Amino acid sequence: MTEEDEVYQRAILELARDRTGAGRMEAPDATATVDNPMCGDRVTIDLRLMDGRVTELRHHVRGCLLCEAAAGLLARHAPGADVAELRALPETVAAFLTNDAAAWPERFAEGTAFTPVRPVRNRHRCVTLAFEAVVDALDHAGA
Repeated sequence: MTEEDEVYQRAILELARDRTGAGRMEAPDATATVDNPMCGDRVTIDLRLMDGRVTELRHHVRGCLLCEAAAGLLARHAPGADVAELRALPETVAAFLTNDAAAWPERFAEGTAFTPVRPVRNRHRCVTLAFEAVVDALDHAGA
């Protein structure tokens, strides 16, 4: 099995194929798009907020399976999360990808599927892009 094969292991493929939250939202409270100019990946996040919590998150991804899987993970588990929890995610995910001792928050524990990406540093941004877009969307919402 090659390094690339390990990156696209079954759990990541399942997250990407699930398509939870795929598509754009009509009249979101906030939206943001983040690009990775190194590979051309682009993630757009639309979200709705109520009382400091996300009630709905949708995504549009033009990118690799890692981007699709990360956006799907967010859409699946972000509803109900508070703004502070979501703002911490980019740092948490980056730490997880670079440090074996780092862990995902309980709500997003399914993110351990990205463990095979750890040794492939040039693919880390593919995983973090959606989480960066969530923070940008929260910034646009003033949350």
